[in-house]
Amino acid sequence: MQRFMITFVLLITFLISGCSNPNTVLSGDAPPDVSLTIDDEMYGTILGSYCWSSARLTECVDTAGPVELMEGKEPIKVQSGEPILLVMDFEPKPNNVCLSKIENGSETEVNLRNQTFAAPKDKGIYYYAYSVRWTDEIEEHVSHADAFYAFAIEVQ
Repeated sequence: MQRFMITFVLLITFLISGCSNPNTVLSGDAPPDVSLTIDDEMYGTILGSYCWSSARLTECVDTAGPVELMEGKEPIKVQSGEPILLVMDFEPKPNNVCLSKIENGSETEVNLRNQTFAAPKDKGIYYYAYSVRWTDEIEEHVSHADAFYAFAIEVQ
């Protein structure tokens, strides 16, 4: 299994570096931070797996899933239906984003409107994966970078 993962990561690294468009250079050596704004308070997320290609290097990192990444960390306390804003202070913005909610081992896509979603109505702890990709504007199947971020909220 470990041999498979190493081969997979190397393959992705070669694909990204071989398919990179020199006109699309991302700054920094790793994906940018993503924060949550809830009721005028800022909260961090945890960077999970990513592949990042900048002018200096190309790197792919594989991590555990969102639930495992959040293990032992305190979820953010929110009210039922409260608006939650995802904030990334980085240019260019990713042109492909997806938010997934993980509940009882099941994953469902969450609708985002202007990078905002509403907390679930029912009380409980909810885990999320926020996936972002910077894809080529000309060749739609070419990815310059991707990342996922994990966070958990507790609806009171």
